[in-house]
Amino acid sequence: MAGVTDTMGRPVRDLRISVTDRCNFRCTYCMPKEIFGKDYEFLARDQLLSFEEITRIAAVFASEGVTKIRLTGGEPLLRRGLEDLIGMLSEIDGIEDLTLTTNGSLLARKAQALADAGLDRVTVSLDSMDDSVFMAMNDVGFPVDAVLDGIEAASAAGLDPVKVNMVVKRGVNEDSIVEVAEHFRGTGHIVRFIEFMDVGTTNGWNTAAVVPSAEVVERIGEKFPLEPADANYRGEVADRWRYTDGAGEIGVISSVTQPFCADCTRVRLSAEGRLYTCLFAVAGTDLRAAIRNGADDAELHALVTEVWSGRADRYSEIRSEVTKRRPKIEMSYIGG
Repeated sequence: MAGVTDTMGRPVRDLRISVTDRCNFRCTYCMPKEIFGKDYEFLARDQLLSFEEITRIAAVFASEGVTKIRLTGGEPLLRRGLEDLIGMLSEIDGIEDLTLTTNGSLLARKAQALADAGLDRVTVSLDSMDDSVFMAMNDVGFPVDAVLDGIEAASAAGLDPVKVNMVVKRGVNEDSIVEVAEHFRGTGHIVRFIEFMDVGTTNGWNTAAVVPSAEVVERIGEKFPLEPADANYRGEVADRWRYTDGAGEIGVISSVTQPFCADCTRVRLSAEGRLYTCLFAVAGTDLRAAIRNGADDAELHALVTEVWSGRADRYSEIRSEVTKRRPKIEMSYIGG
């Protein structure tokens, strides 16, 4: 059954698995404190997929052509025993790249254990080199240096190259673009600048807050000349730019101004086992219910094939005043 494609001929290659809906940050563009306050009810432990259930689903997707798995959240390092899951996933035939996206807060003390368990790489979120800006954005007072310590620990553990994600929001942190790029130039780490997106319905998104990727490239290029680089593979979300002096590269993710729906090969599994075929999805397919009701592997294969083969998502290509107001799943639930 390997090689299933959707209605636009897109194969499934990248499975993103949210292992928890909890996070210890309250980033204003993802989990604003006004919504996710002290009284917010997160998923109970028995509602989460077990590691065995996650591994079973991942193996089904691997047989359908998935070669890359990314663990997300919430903050995935809050999930107890995550190293055990990494070990299980690393044993699946066909998985060539096992990665994790984290806010970096727990990475300094967990990086080596993650690498020892079989993790290949990490992506770390860092939205500014300025403590006051960064702490205002994560809204829990977490400092830049502690994230940098996590990045260094990851590199020392062999989780290279580390990718650093910076969400750029107009009037908030666009003045940090060049400083972040400069800090990681020549380190081997790759910064990816992400346009502020209308994921979910609670982050107050509006077009005025979007800093186009073209502006990001222009700002950096004025100080450190850049040239475009070819994509590493079909479906790569970031457009690559190399420093002309050989000091490395950056990436820009332009979901708003330059949609890449036509080459999207990603599918998302929420912490409670719902399958989503788009980051901007309204509803998902309940795989947890299928498993806990006794579905065998053949039935799971059939369900996954049915979902993906019927996929027609292209939200970013058709984004409008109407679509941006429709109810959508929160990023903290579906994974970034």
